[in-house]
Amino acid sequence: MNEFENAHEAFLTKHISMRGGERLKRLKEGHGHAEKLFLEQIWWNAFGHFQDLHPEYEIKDFRDGTRFLDFAFLRHSFRLAIEIDGFGPHFADISRSQFSDQLIRQNHLELNYLEKEVIRLAHKLGRAIKPVDVQKQFQFGQRKAQQTLKAMYQKSLLEPAGEGLARLRCYRVAQHVLANWEGLVV
Repeated sequence: MNEFENAHEAFLTKHISMRGGERLKRLKEGHGHAEKLFLEQIWWNAFGHFQDLHPEYEIKDFRDGTRFLDFAFLRHSFRLAIEIDGFGPHFADISRSQFSDQLIRQNHLELNYLEKEVIRLAHKLGRAIKPVDVQKQFQFGQRKAQQTLKAMYQKSLLEPAGEGLARLRCYRVAQHVLANWEGLVV
């Protein structure tokens, strides 16, 4: 065995010994060819070790359910989520609803905390959201509130809710976001 194979085997053995139940099952079933290939060709070449890297890392999702990241790198206050999208699991062996659930999971990881909270606020208000709403909720200045909404508009998370497009004064959550987030922002 080469150095990578020895380190990889020790890495998995360590994490398997620390787990039980669903966490153990997910690690044994979820760590496949694509994940090993990532570790060998990307991670190992960059770092030469697996310190602070956690496979099939359990997190709470937006619905207060449990999700598993392929890997989480946790070092001091720095946290990095790593998802590996192998061809097989995403196209050959899953249903449309499972694939949709995967997309929702990745969207949750891609949105930052503030974006999630703005979407939650818009849903709670039940109307178009304005910079003043963001100011009050998050105790931001007017400029920061406007910048936050503008950035979310540029990412296509929000759509204009007013008459014109020259000066946007209010926004609504984009339809594609609502479709993926239905029931998640209660």
